[in-house]
Amino acid sequence: MAIEKRALGRTKADVTILGYGAMELRGLPRGPEIDDDTAGKLLNAVLDGGINLIDTSPDYGLSEERIGRFVGHRRDEFFLASKCGCLVDIAADAKPPYPHDYGAANVRADVEQSLRRLRTDRLDLVQVHMSPSKAQLEENRTVETLRELQAEGKVRFIGMSGILPHLADHIAMDVFDVFQIPYSAVQRDHEDLVNEAVNHGAGTLIRGGAARGAPSEEKNWSTGPLTQSAGVGQRNWEAGDLDGLLRESGLSKMEFTLRFTLSHPGLSSTIVGTSNAAHLVNNIEVAEKGPLPADVYEEAKRRLPR
Repeated sequence: MAIEKRALGRTKADVTILGYGAMELRGLPRGPEIDDDTAGKLLNAVLDGGINLIDTSPDYGLSEERIGRFVGHRRDEFFLASKCGCLVDIAADAKPPYPHDYGAANVRADVEQSLRRLRTDRLDLVQVHMSPSKAQLEENRTVETLRELQAEGKVRFIGMSGILPHLADHIAMDVFDVFQIPYSAVQRDHEDLVNEAVNHGAGTLIRGGAARGAPSEEKNWSTGPLTQSAGVGQRNWEAGDLDGLLRESGLSKMEFTLRFTLSHPGLSSTIVGTSNAAHLVNNIEVAEKGPLPADVYEEAKRRLPR
């Protein structure tokens, strides 16, 4: 079997419905302990397993450098997405949420730094990080700067890592080729906005589609901070009696959660990260099964609160 590919909106790039989120390669002190050898083997396993989309960011510690070092020679095998607006130099003791700067100088510095770290001459996608308002984007000429970098051949497509309350404004601007949006079975706040982005011709990268979806014992099978949504997710899970639905359908929490996300008709790809090789294999095996059976998906949506 192979992982299904879908067109990433107007970019026309074919991406696997499972992408790899490289945050977990950032290393200490902000991420899990992972040495270079393990990171290198994991990145090559990502590509060998058929995943062709890797998402990273300038503020993911060692992530960009490790991607460049260990799979830079395989650059033509994957769609490479990073971000901008992050500060180029973040103090080692800084704690999230990190400050961001969407001005021209910093956006350009982000891209130039990413190119060096990733050992490449172009980024397939640069996403504006942390969902600034439309007014912030206009004041800082952020989109214009990204367009200039496109014209220079350093950036192929531009995107927005967006959330409420600003995401609807971002979509209406009609300037972003791709949106990265949080969504899962128990975090459905942005469900309709995923469709709205698609209606505007954009591709969609779903984040949190696995990590936030399975509360309790399987919540750490993949990357993603549960933060305050964990309690809400647990309540939504219990309110929908999803354990009962899983018993009826013979699915594990992990499989149900990932395949629920894959079932959203507007999804281009979902980004799931891990620093564990066994978790990666499980993710790939589940993604190869594709979306949930239609009846299970519809029943889950009926049970789950919006």
